[in-house]
Amino acid sequence: MKLEKSIELYTKGKKHLVGAVNSPVRAFKSVGGVPIFIDHAKGSKIVDVDDNEYVDMVLSYGPMILGHRNSVVEKTIKKYLKKGYTFGASTKGELILAEMVCDAFPGMDKVRFVNSGTEAVLSAIRLARAFTGKNKIIKFAGCYHGHSDALLVAAGSGLATLSLPGSAGVPDDAVKNTLIAEYNNIDSVERHLARHNDIAAVIIEPIAGNMGVVLPTKEFMEELRDLTKASGVLLIMDEVMTGFRSKFGGAQELLGIQADITCLGKVIGGGFPVGAYGARNEIMQKVAPLGPMYQAGTLSGNPIAMACGIATLKELKKQDPYKDFEKTAAFLERAMLDAAKENGIDLQVNRFGSMINPFFTKTKVVDFKTAQTSDTKKFKTFFWKMMENGVFLPPSQFEAWFLATAMSKRDIYKVRTAINIAMKAVANKKNEDED
Repeated sequence: MKLEKSIELYTKGKKHLVGAVNSPVRAFKSVGGVPIFIDHAKGSKIVDVDDNEYVDMVLSYGPMILGHRNSVVEKTIKKYLKKGYTFGASTKGELILAEMVCDAFPGMDKVRFVNSGTEAVLSAIRLARAFTGKNKIIKFAGCYHGHSDALLVAAGSGLATLSLPGSAGVPDDAVKNTLIAEYNNIDSVERHLARHNDIAAVIIEPIAGNMGVVLPTKEFMEELRDLTKASGVLLIMDEVMTGFRSKFGGAQELLGIQADITCLGKVIGGGFPVGAYGARNEIMQKVAPLGPMYQAGTLSGNPIAMACGIATLKELKKQDPYKDFEKTAAFLERAMLDAAKENGIDLQVNRFGSMINPFFTKTKVVDFKTAQTSDTKKFKTFFWKMMENGVFLPPSQFEAWFLATAMSKRDIYKVRTAINIAMKAVANKKNEDED
């Protein structure tokens, strides 16, 4: 595996970019080595500047559900590029994508498009406060909702990767209204509700994807919905990652519950910067220009991004790949568990729809605390062996892997072969360390 050109670009990049990257997880800090620089991608494959080709299971952390440069999507983008890039005014595409998104989420009457998941979430929090007239929010340890000040507390994702408890530069006052609960622990939510009468909302990833894939129990989600309704507290579902990943719509529908406000991103932009938040009319009436809650964005509803999102969702609905995703994820889960058992390695595998990842621990992973029992040194060895054998993974134990419709049977078997080799390498490294 040659990395000379990536090393060269990394060295150059440090001069004008912070750590030579524009997002911390890309820096490869938790797995060692230098960041991989990508040159191009097509379908299920991604190729770095040293011409190493990989089966891509990062998929830009979720958006590329159809694979890279899907022919239908690319044709649509080229068509709209000829019309202009941005106008600072409304376009028909915004109406079309809005209708598609609202139709896919029961209980969502209106949606507002923004440019990222972070922007969608911070706007949803503001909306919840505007609607309820209350200030406090409850979030769950290990759930990552973007980098806005009020939510950088007990977050997963890059903060977990870098072992940071929060972020410098966030004033105490910015998080004084943020309360932390434990994922899958309804008692921790009840305690907050009993102590505080000014809670506007509870925000949660219905399937956590930023402490690794962590699923809620059915009872926990049902009790959370019942509890918030009884308390007059809004339930915000952050489906930036899970939206359109387990079904055409949201994970909340599969879980049998309905959020008051839903946040979206990633897949709905098909690879372009798109985020969104939506709710029933009663709540969305608070948003300007209809109501007093102000939120705006010059590039919100960008015509190229809308066109890409529309084409992606149309193609996704046409392909309806969700049963195949389930089969592929189950196959990879079995491959990892079998390889781990054969090599005497403690391993847990969590998956939901087209999201999956392993944890190197004997402890069942149900929350942030149990996710952190995973042996990150073992993951580091596993990661590099997977890369060396042509599988591109997120460079962090605490990030989900993603599946794309473009993955072929050959790709899937290549991933399985890489898993077998990587697990042997983990076992050998363990034996070397013990010696």
